[in-house]
Amino acid sequence: MPREIDEAWVDEAIARYRRIESAQAEFDRAAAIMAVTVRSSDGTVEVDVTATGVITDVRILGSLHGRTGRELSAAVTAAVTAATEAARWAREKLRAEALADYPSLAD
Repeated sequence: MPREIDEAWVDEAIARYRRIESAQAEFDRAAAIMAVTVRSSDGTVEVDVTATGVITDVRILGSLHGRTGRELSAAVTAAVTAATEAARWAREKLRAEALADYPSLAD
C-alpha cells in the first residue's frame, strides 16, 4: 500500500531549512566582520581577532628596551590566548543576537 506524501509538510520543511541556511550564512558573514581587540596583561601586545577566530593584526606597543625575548613571548602568548577567548565570547554574543530564534545544537 503506497504512503501518501503530505506536500504541505514537505514544502514547510524545505522553507524552514532555507530560513535556517540563510540565517547561518548571515551569521557566518557577521562573524567574519565582527572584530575584538585584546591586550596582554602588561599592555605590551595588542591583538585583533574576528569572531571566527582569525587573528587579523598583532601590535607590539611601547618600547621593548630592557625586555627579554622570554618576556615578549609570554606577552604574545597571553594576548593570543585572550584573543581566543574573545573570539568565543564574540561568537556567543553574535549567536544570541542573530540566531536567537534557533536552539543551539549543543544544548
